[in-house]
Amino acid sequence: MRTHKQTTLKGPATLSGIGVHSGNPAEITIRPAPANHGIAFLRTGTTHGNDRLIKAHHALVSATELCTVLGDIETGAVATVEHLMSALYGLGVDNALVEIDGPEMPILDGSALPFVQAIDQVGIATCDTPRRWLKILRHVRIETGTSFAELRPIDRGFRLDVEIDFESPVIGRSRKAMDLSPASYRREIAGARTFGMMRDVERYWKAGFALGASLENTVAVGESAVVNPEGLRFPDEFVRHKILDAIGDLALAGLPIQGAYRSYCGGHRMNVGVLSALFADRSNYAIVEAQGSRRETVLSELGAGLGIAAFAADL
Repeated sequence: MRTHKQTTLKGPATLSGIGVHSGNPAEITIRPAPANHGIAFLRTGTTHGNDRLIKAHHALVSATELCTVLGDIETGAVATVEHLMSALYGLGVDNALVEIDGPEMPILDGSALPFVQAIDQVGIATCDTPRRWLKILRHVRIETGTSFAELRPIDRGFRLDVEIDFESPVIGRSRKAMDLSPASYRREIAGARTFGMMRDVERYWKAGFALGASLENTVAVGESAVVNPEGLRFPDEFVRHKILDAIGDLALAGLPIQGAYRSYCGGHRMNVGVLSALFADRSNYAIVEAQGSRRETVLSELGAGLGIAAFAADL
């Protein structure tokens, strides 16, 4: 994340598995893309036969219940994008085209680690184009009851501070703060798995969720202990996964963020909601272009390539 040039993959990376909610099989191929392309999903295998190109942008989020969904569900959407988006953001990948042949991303082991490993296997290439950043200029905050999410200005980098508070004694209250870099992402966040309460399983099934969930891709939380025989990967794996999700959702800003993110009892809806609040007022942010370790140039929205391409409906 400290490079001042945009990046992409050196070659294609393919992964396959089932969707955690749909239970349907899916294969994805993450392909290199040119500078200023950003991240986009090419949805194939739609019911009407037409492929859909969906920009990874918060304005195209169509659902946030238990996962983040991009695109129109009737004509072609991609669900559960947050883990791959988190891996791409965490490793500092600016440009990629993600081909997917089904309506939901494969859950793999429930973390972002398989995506990280696939990206590392093909390698990351540097483009000969300066990186652009979304610089937070003003404090933006949204609240729902006691829950909140906010973005604040900081001098450099991207800092996350996430707190959870569950009634379950197995999860309880936990808070973690970190400065994001590829090294810290690999070490502290990538391996943290998604989790769910055993008591909620039947309700999720009736609502059409968690049909592909298993102990191989989800940390199952019982009344007094974690059900998975291997236990947790981190003592605070639950809050680490919430950070993983937040990184993936905030990646839908369309550019890497220079600012600080803080949330309490947040989730996909609030992660995406704070981006909507940010972009609602142009004075909340600036788009800057890296010119070196101590220099940056402020760009106009159009000059930064955030005009039609980033904010339009799915193409």
